[in-house]
Amino acid sequence: MTDTAAPSAEPLVTGAEIARLAGVTRAAVSNWRRRYDDFPAPAGGAANSPLYSLAEVQAWLARQRKGQEVSPEVELWQALRAVYGEQMVAGLADLAGVLAGDEGATVSDDIAERLKTVTRTASPAEVVRALTERLLDSARRAGSDQVTPERVVRAVRHFAPRLRPGATVLDPACGIGVLLLTVASGTGIRCHGQELDADSARFTRLRAGLLGGTDAHIATGDSLRADAWPDLKADLVVCDPPAGVTDWGREELLLDARWDLGTPSKAEGELAWLQHAYAHTAPGGEVIMVMPASVAYRKAGRRIRAELVRRGILRQVVALPPGTATSHALPVHLWCLRRPETAGGTDTGHAVRMIDLTDNSPDDRLDPRPEQTAEVPLIELLDDVVDLTPGSHLKPRNRDFPAEYAALRTALEQEVRRLVALLPALVPGEGPGSLDGATTGVADLARAGLVEYEGQEPVSVSDQLDTDFLRGFLRSPANTRRSTTSSGGYRFDGKGARIPRMRIEEQRRYGGAFRALSAFEDSMRRIDELSRKLAECARDGLTTGALAPDRRDGE
Repeated sequence: MTDTAAPSAEPLVTGAEIARLAGVTRAAVSNWRRRYDDFPAPAGGAANSPLYSLAEVQAWLARQRKGQEVSPEVELWQALRAVYGEQMVAGLADLAGVLAGDEGATVSDDIAERLKTVTRTASPAEVVRALTERLLDSARRAGSDQVTPERVVRAVRHFAPRLRPGATVLDPACGIGVLLLTVASGTGIRCHGQELDADSARFTRLRAGLLGGTDAHIATGDSLRADAWPDLKADLVVCDPPAGVTDWGREELLLDARWDLGTPSKAEGELAWLQHAYAHTAPGGEVIMVMPASVAYRKAGRRIRAELVRRGILRQVVALPPGTATSHALPVHLWCLRRPETAGGTDTGHAVRMIDLTDNSPDDRLDPRPEQTAEVPLIELLDDVVDLTPGSHLKPRNRDFPAEYAALRTALEQEVRRLVALLPALVPGEGPGSLDGATTGVADLARAGLVEYEGQEPVSVSDQLDTDFLRGFLRSPANTRRSTTSSGGYRFDGKGARIPRMRIEEQRRYGGAFRALSAFEDSMRRIDELSRKLAECARDGLTTGALAPDRRDGE
């Protein structure tokens, strides 16, 4: 790969990375920037995400005795980041190629020198493993959905069958190989993977070779449109497919033989991936798919779900705890399939095991409690909806309706009593438009170093600006109009937003009111959720006989 920067490019770090180097919080780093005139000036980046020279930061930390020794591995990572920026997978692939001795693999002179330093005390496998962990950590903190989260990988491995030596594992959307190489980590396991992104596929292939113990074959390309392993039949297929993608090739694949369970609609790309995985499963082999919870009940996928159930292919559905997929808060399911031993056969003599772990912490053990599991007969699933959501089949059987209803009612009463007290005391102001005079652009505040961003939300890093005041006025009608897209959605536009100029004491008064309103809105959301749960509990309890009207209500 051609270097994207000069070999002598100086490693740059973000404020968050400075915090990690020094073992402090980001707020502490922001405080240092304000308090110390000799804190290094930004050497790059943008106003809302400045970058600093790693060497200058290390020197400053040493002078202030605030730092800790930076390991050669960290320096290697920062050097890679300086050259590759957001294309870190490409950088790691180039580095792995050098470690593996691939002809033509090159890195900059600076990276090569740092790599020599690291490999004096660590093996190539240890280097790649450590840098991969840093990549996964940065993807997790950024909320990236390009890498299968560690908790999802742990869950797939927990529910995967024990593999015999010589077994074959396939991941048709393998990314950088996190899921594939974890599940296929046993000695003698043959693994095949395919990935659309060429850098990710190359890194997976090289990493598998450096880690050893796995016979890995990784191809580049779109598995649905250009299957690299058309004749492969695997003992286990694992897949965390792209979610919510409508451009998966339905038009050119309408007559594809893989759609044995039914042709997926354009909106059901996940069910196309599921059938692709099932088509690659050997007789008696299994599939574990990571699926968005909505696939379990969406109308468009009903026919395919019904075929999965009717033929006895679907064996188990696991609803994982909220927060398992760290890139978003949406629930995630595991669908576990098994191909019958005989070609064209069915297995209709079993129930589907439903496991609902949604009440658990994402770091809890994955072994379900008895009340979290139900064996649901196939006939109960084959209704007009074919809802495969575990909670839909578990709650009527295992819920303690009287205790749940009482607890929800108490919580709702407490929240309602608290609600009015949260409203700020407001008095008449000077009239509409009285604050439209002297204003300041948020972009100007950012350029002056008074504002930083946590995601899309700005935060004050100055004693002269109150964060709640800032965020409150950013939601004013004028700023909302500036931030409304042509499609009607709201997206914060820091360049156009303006806030009134006020003394810090006045800012804090307004900030306190905005903070109270935010707490009031949070309470309203909790009341809405509690009300929904309470009504659902009461209705289900009354219709199943678990609850009955109190006779005193009719007196």
